[in-house]
Amino acid sequence: MAIEKQTIVEKIEVVNQWSIQVAQDTVITEDNSEIGRSRHRHVLAPFSSSKDGDTWTHTATDISGEATEVQAIANAVWTDTVKANYRTFVESQEV
Repeated sequence: MAIEKQTIVEKIEVVNQWSIQVAQDTVITEDNSEIGRSRHRHVLAPFSSSKDGDTWTHTATDISGEATEVQAIANAVWTDTVKANYRTFVESQEV
């Protein structure tokens, strides 16, 4: 009786030019038969941003822990232009 756990990237979507939505399934199998599955979703953006007074700080998102296919899409999508557009968008959302 061999029980195995595997994480699979099931879906990667790019939304609003810069948001990358990732759906990962954790699959549990016993003797090669699936006995359980759960889904985890998360969203990546090019930066995490904060403001202190009049100064904005944009820290690049660390994607090194993401699956290789997610990293490839982030590196292709997050061009300098997209990053600049994201910074402008975030800074324009100030209340």
